[in-house]
Amino acid sequence: MGGNLMARAVLHSSGCAGLVCWHFRLWNSTFASRQSALRNGCMEELPLDFAAVDIDSLVLLIADMLERLIAHNDLVPLLPESLTRFHSRSAPGISVLDYLRRIVRYTNVEKSCLLITLRYIDQICTRMPLFTLSTLTCHRFIIASITVSSKGLCDTFCTNSLYAKVGGISVPELNILEREFLEIIDWRLMCTRDILQEYYVNLVRTHSSGRFFVVGSSGGSISSDSDVEMDAAQSRPSTPAGRNRGSTILIDSALVNPDVSRRPTIEQNMAFAALQQSHVDEE
Repeated sequence: MGGNLMARAVLHSSGCAGLVCWHFRLWNSTFASRQSALRNGCMEELPLDFAAVDIDSLVLLIADMLERLIAHNDLVPLLPESLTRFHSRSAPGISVLDYLRRIVRYTNVEKSCLLITLRYIDQICTRMPLFTLSTLTCHRFIIASITVSSKGLCDTFCTNSLYAKVGGISVPELNILEREFLEIIDWRLMCTRDILQEYYVNLVRTHSSGRFFVVGSSGGSISSDSDVEMDAAQSRPSTPAGRNRGSTILIDSALVNPDVSRRPTIEQNMAFAALQQSHVDEE
């Protein structure tokens, strides 16, 4: 189900999916950190298979990616037509890392459900080009994603009342987010294991500390300083996204064409006005 989208979204080199522009930019930004970690002997090996990695390490990798994605997308001006039900009036007072750890602690979420959240971000950004994962949308998006993926992919899962309590929102609010989430992704909850594995490997390659790496069964190291990946990346033109366009995870933002002719709905205009008023009241 996810193969066609991946074929469109990810550039290929020698039959292997290569890193697209966002990951190439992260590779550049983490190269110095990786070289420093190598010199200081601070490199940390992780299992090749995402299913074998410690869940807290996986949370660290995902949070690092999301926080940098959010920092980039927070530079994108907020427009009325870009408002969704995932937008909060103000940024929650908990970091993405602590929020993910809270979810892991109280819901026993599976690793695949954590990883597939990244896949859902790319899916939704493809179907809704104006949507960006930001400080206002990230937390509500995460808890909605964990809720629907756990129900759709796992044999056991929690009740919405527990997910809502852990996520810091009301049950009716989570119910609305869940329905909205499923409609946006067209109920396409499934994802191949290979795609999840690629997300995992790319998280390791681009972690901001540069200290993580995985070693293949043949003994070859898979890390961001791989000669193969470096040559493949250098053979592609770098196309940094502008500040008026949000970034995705594996999907190249340049391939997502915002529908600039779309006008905001009445509901979006009202929500945007309420959001602006809340900022005025805070000041």
